[in-house]
Amino acid sequence: MASTSDIRNGMCIDMNNDIFIVVEFQHVKPGKGAAFVRTKLKSVTTGKVLDHTIPAGHKVDDVRVERRKFQFLYADGEDDNKRYHFMNNEDYSQTFISEKMIENPGLLKEGTEVDILYHAAEERPLTLEMPQYIIMEVIYTEPGVKGDTATNTLKPATVETGAEVRVPLFINVGDKVKVDTKTGSYMERVKQ
Repeated sequence: MASTSDIRNGMCIDMNNDIFIVVEFQHVKPGKGAAFVRTKLKSVTTGKVLDHTIPAGHKVDDVRVERRKFQFLYADGEDDNKRYHFMNNEDYSQTFISEKMIENPGLLKEGTEVDILYHAAEERPLTLEMPQYIIMEVIYTEPGVKGDTATNTLKPATVETGAEVRVPLFINVGDKVKVDTKTGSYMERVKQ
């Protein structure tokens, strides 16, 4: 058991028969009334983010998690039952995770190192965390035209994993782009 003063970003808590990760928190002490903690919690099973208020001094059930490094190998299965296979970097054991546990599975390319959060007591994977940015090569997009750099217009581009990313008009086939894995959005062009 932990108190509201122990709440921090990344902490896992057990609430309503589900495990939630604290995405954001703020201790609030209003001028009138009791203090409380305003939190944004992300469900590990559904991925939904909800706002939750906890009175100050209230006890919460914290869950001990372990962060383990894995390398993405390959994906198999049909669209509704796709599984992603990973290899542990320390003991070379393999595991798989269902697609619903991954935030942007289209941005996973072979060899990418990821962190998998494990429930320490039950030895089961909870969620997968990708690196913040990933560099991908554009394999298809409409050609850019000279002078297209003046506007902030975006066009669709297919990257090497098959995912579609919206990029500026000056990006061409063969360019490498930096993509944010949380939002799936273009960040910048990478010089080769």
